[in-house]
Amino acid sequence: MRRLLIVALLGLFSIPSLAAAQDLALKRVMLSSAGLGYFEYEATVENDATLKLTVPLDQVDDVLKSLVVYDDKGGVGGLSLPGKEPLKQAFKDLPFDDNALLSTEGLLTALKGARVTVSGSRSLSGRIVSLQPEASTSKDGTTLGVRNRVTLLTDSGLQQFVIEDMESLQFDDPAIRAKIAKGLAAIEANRATDARTLELTTKGQGKRAVRVAYIVSVPVWKASYRMTLPADAAAPKAALQGWATIENMSGQDWKGVELTLSSGRPVAFHQALYEAYYVTRPEIPVEVAGRLMPNVDRGGVAAKAMPPPAPAPAAPASIGRQRDMATTAFAAAPPPSVAQSAEQFEATDAATQVTFKFPRPVDVANGRTLSIPILDRQVPAERLALFQADTAARNPLAAIRLTNDGETGLPPGILTLYERDKTNNVSYVGDARLSAFPTGETRLLPYALDEKITIERDPAQSQRIANGTIANGTLRSSLIVRQSMTYRVKGALKDPRKLIVVQNRLAGWTLVKPDAKGIEISEGNYRIPFQLAASNDTQTFEIVQEQTRQQELRLLDGAADQLAVYARETEFDAKTRDVLTKVLQLQQGVAEAQRALGQVDVERKQIVDEQARIRENIGKVPAGSDLQKRYLATLEKQENDLDGLAKKKAEAQKAVDAARESLRAYITQLG
Repeated sequence: MRRLLIVALLGLFSIPSLAAAQDLALKRVMLSSAGLGYFEYEATVENDATLKLTVPLDQVDDVLKSLVVYDDKGGVGGLSLPGKEPLKQAFKDLPFDDNALLSTEGLLTALKGARVTVSGSRSLSGRIVSLQPEASTSKDGTTLGVRNRVTLLTDSGLQQFVIEDMESLQFDDPAIRAKIAKGLAAIEANRATDARTLELTTKGQGKRAVRVAYIVSVPVWKASYRMTLPADAAAPKAALQGWATIENMSGQDWKGVELTLSSGRPVAFHQALYEAYYVTRPEIPVEVAGRLMPNVDRGGVAAKAMPPPAPAPAAPASIGRQRDMATTAFAAAPPPSVAQSAEQFEATDAATQVTFKFPRPVDVANGRTLSIPILDRQVPAERLALFQADTAARNPLAAIRLTNDGETGLPPGILTLYERDKTNNVSYVGDARLSAFPTGETRLLPYALDEKITIERDPAQSQRIANGTIANGTLRSSLIVRQSMTYRVKGALKDPRKLIVVQNRLAGWTLVKPDAKGIEISEGNYRIPFQLAASNDTQTFEIVQEQTRQQELRLLDGAADQLAVYARETEFDAKTRDVLTKVLQLQQGVAEAQRALGQVDVERKQIVDEQARIRENIGKVPAGSDLQKRYLATLEKQENDLDGLAKKKAEAQKAVDAARESLRAYITQLG
């Protein structure tokens, strides 16, 4: 009964309908490996028109940021859409909220005091005073349900009616009826809370096609590859097939759309354009009589006339589609061949991305995943062994060197490898990771451990002096530090191998062995090739890096043992060695003079220590005793000895100073 009453109540109000707008049809989709999607819609319009487009709520920011209209015979009038919280805003100025429209009793409670007219078993007219729910019971006390009793203030006083018994109810005030109609219309328009409908106006003359496009976030499309290696290990090429996996999570079905995939890394931003932002204003106190608050003057600049506004730009022409696409050539694989793609993508290599366009329109239902081949051709592939010590310490990895000799680059993806045997049976051999692969480049792709080859490593470090010169009293020499890694490799008995060793490239060092020809540098590492013969014999390879370090030694301060080493260094010329020998001799003279001076100090200290002992004992013996006289005689002799040592020390100090001066003078005259 209540549902019928609510329906009858709604039928009393006039609900305005939205202006007629033409829907846009999705025609083109471009998916980027960067997680962005280009969606292009079309509609045929005549003269001025309004186009309608519904998008998910979480995409509105991106649509407002990137939406572009292509109309070569007209212009854009504007874009409008409901606010982010349209229902809340719609009820902001109404005397009730949206919950009040869920039931008749809720609406009557919210509009207490409004005048209504009720018809049914009895007719009443008055203002709503209250609504009271009450339990309804049968004669035997069984609860039948809840009835809602409404009290009205009529011209005859307070009278009541039961909502469940009435036939119709109408609000007498037309303004209230209009507000209820407005609220119901807002609820109807906001029924899809996770989507927003945009209305776009176009201005123009005649019948024409209008395109609307925007960029939004989408799932990243993924590339994956399959390669079948031929039975002949020396074959120069292998069959490569690439697939693209895409998801339609756009919220709508794709029916007959032109599908294009792009691989690149564009710079992309997101901005919350659909949020309402307010500027916080400073609080200013209320002005009272007698109080002045002038603005603070912070200076100014000369006024400059503003240039006239530029004319509005013409609407962009329709999107031009590239026609000169490079179609990849395909070569047949040896039988039994891998099934080729029935419909092949057109690949185009642009400045910053590679695009793949499907040759026919596709259908992808919302929420479905599609995987389709985008590449099918023979590519140069060389088998080899790749040694990466941080991956496997004793065995190299089986790998292939791919060369992209096609006309377009390839996006990154996982590569699954199969291998044929001599009877054309195919087996799985491993997976590899392919990075972004521009045309003309090569990639090393390891896919399995090669246990037929064993590698042992022996690191070593040494250093030697290369040359030396003396200038301004300083010995400048070059020290060559050498780091080597010796590889002892036991190869496969029946299969020759090309071995590539990945060796850390030391910053500031020079590779001196082997010769740099054929060596690559990748991400701070050398890739050094060696050829392994088909033999179980151990083969030895050495990789050597050197660094030259400049050293300086002030001869005046140089340690004797260090100078002795340099004086014997055969890398120095004879003149430099003679100079170092002479400096070493002069240093030895200084050292001998200092030892003599030190000996005087030792002797003096011994006498002083002995005097201290005697003075301590002399006070403990009787005055005038023979022992006291002996102590006094000893002290007198020691004082005489100290006088002699003072003269000897002065002479020793002069000898030290003279030796030092000789050393300094010799070093100074070296220039």
